Amino acid sequence: MPINLAQQLKKRLQEDDILVMAGCYDALSAQLAEKADFEATFMSGFAVSASRLGEPDTGLLSYGEILDQGRNICQAVSIPVFGDGDTGYGNAMNVKRTVREYAQAGFACIMIEDQVAPKRCGHTKGKLVVDRQEAFSRIQAAVDAREEGADILIMARTDARATHDLDEAIYRAQIFAEIGADMTFLEAPQTEAEMQRYCDEVSGIKMANLIAQGKTPVLPPVQLQKMGYSIAVYPLTTLSVAIQAMQNALLDLKQGRTPQGICFDELKTCVGFDNYYAEEARYAVKLVEK
Repeated sequence: MPINLAQQLKKRLQEDDILVMAGCYDALSAQLAEKADFEATFMSGFAVSASRLGEPDTGLLSYGEILDQGRNICQAVSIPVFGDGDTGYGNAMNVKRTVREYAQAGFACIMIEDQVAPKRCGHTKGKLVVDRQEAFSRIQAAVDAREEGADILIMARTDARATHDLDEAIYRAQIFAEIGADMTFLEAPQTEAEMQRYCDEVSGIKMANLIAQGKTPVLPPVQLQKMGYSIAVYPLTTLSVAIQAMQNALLDLKQGRTPQGICFDELKTCVGFDNYYAEEARYAVKLVEK
């Protein structure tokens, strides 16, 4: 019987220990997270836009493109995958469709936010959010899709801290929880005091988004857990170090040096040749001499 990853994730989030997640952007980065014994991974819209399009996270990535990327990621691993669902790609009915199809793609959780489309990274300038009614309608539609059979958890995100103030962001997160979101995410609190107030005033499961040199203090997981966070995600770490490693290797090549990296045998193992050869051997046909 297939593992129900949404229910597995829900059960894990009921435990006391904080869930620490590394971000991913393609099947290989998700597999590396699983091999490193992370219990779940987060498909970052920022990272997918960068890796798939070579473009910034400013709403340029289409619904079909990110769903296709997510399907490949979910099929490549056996751990729960959180999916960035952006604004839901339209009105409430679009949100319901997005939630259903993310569930069908294999995601264990989808994040829906209250930004105006086209949205952008939560730690960059120029964000706008929809009014309260539209924000609440999006989350209600997502919850309805779950209640109507979509086997997926709902994370409700607000970016109102940047556009309004912390009071508005906390209020929206409180209503998201009342509507029935499985977890909330208040994006880009700017101080430890703001993070603590969010944890104190909003019920339920909460996620901290940790980006080096971003707007939010990058605190150790043990401290986040004491504050009241249940999830700590590092959405851009794998992308950041991958870019740095490629830049260094390309510079070495340009200057006539041989870049240092993993050996070819290890590379083949990482991308699955050992497993492929083992599976291939099972189906090898032995010729029978006449």
